[in-house]
Amino acid sequence: MQPVLNAIPRLAINGIAGVLVLTIWLVVPRCSASGHKPRLIAHDLHGSTMGTTYHVKLVAPPALTVRDIQIALEAELESINASMSTYRADSELSRINAAASTQWIHVSAPLYAVISAASAVSRATVGAFDVTVGPLVNLWGFGPEIRAARPPSAAAISAARARVGHWKLELQAHPRAIRKTRADVYIDLSAIAKGYAADALAIKLRALGYADFMVEIGGEVAVRGRNAEGRPWQVGLEYPGEGASSLNRVLDLSDLSLATSGDYRNYFEFEGRCYSHEIDPHSGWPVAHALAAVSVVHASAMYADAYATAMMILGPEQGLRYADDLGLAVLFFVRDDARFVEVSSAAFRTRFNSGKSMPLGSPP
Repeated sequence: MQPVLNAIPRLAINGIAGVLVLTIWLVVPRCSASGHKPRLIAHDLHGSTMGTTYHVKLVAPPALTVRDIQIALEAELESINASMSTYRADSELSRINAAASTQWIHVSAPLYAVISAASAVSRATVGAFDVTVGPLVNLWGFGPEIRAARPPSAAAISAARARVGHWKLELQAHPRAIRKTRADVYIDLSAIAKGYAADALAIKLRALGYADFMVEIGGEVAVRGRNAEGRPWQVGLEYPGEGASSLNRVLDLSDLSLATSGDYRNYFEFEGRCYSHEIDPHSGWPVAHALAAVSVVHASAMYADAYATAMMILGPEQGLRYADDLGLAVLFFVRDDARFVEVSSAAFRTRFNSGKSMPLGSPP
């Protein structure tokens, strides 16, 4: 799809804990269809967080200074990092991972919410999404622990797989607590925390009085209200592949979220074979199917983030079946020799190809 509107410079995507996704473009209108000047975008904020970047656009805000807004948003992000980062030894999650215990451990409300959502997506996708996959991710060299770019031994994979399984985490709502059924279970929230953070910033901005904005964190996008033209926000998806730099499709989004994931940027090559960072929790190996990238549209950036990873693990055929069964709006980019073929779920086609509007996504 050719871009027809002016686009800001593309957002370079890096993921928390090394998860890389498709590049997202925000398409900015020059003027309205009626010829009237668009509403001014008063603030354009950006910075670093979670090993990647964040970007926020605000339309017609209340009388707050840029500094006040940025301080509020970065305080929220710092709180999330302090809770969920695997790169910080003093984070709440790192302390839980380090605890050699199978006793109940009290957790904060945000961390409980993310792990609870992760558990729900794991059940809905029969374990394709699994936050205990960290030992395998680390073993393959895609986590905080840097290692030589070569496949691990079969024995090492088998040992790591013994520590993996979403059912090895138990949750207790009152009081909030989690329990590892194996003391060496390791939780990695890389594939859901950025989405949670985008949702959290959206909630913060609403509380500050903002109705129209776009939040992007490492490729996970949450939009509310309308853009400067008074229309849905327009977010473009980049064509997948090495050196890609062109828009493939532009989606009109309002009060929705978008997450993307791909296997073609974060990988290593060994003896002529490429090994992706997308690790199948069941096999312990990087996925080897034809799915290059996937985009998920959902009411929640957190759930979109998790489901995008699940679809990448499931692959094009099984992923499409699950997407349709769950009513998810998903766009798959499938390799077919030297080209890519788009495959979309029924909910995606209804929302974006037919011109009809439908609610997208609710927690499982």
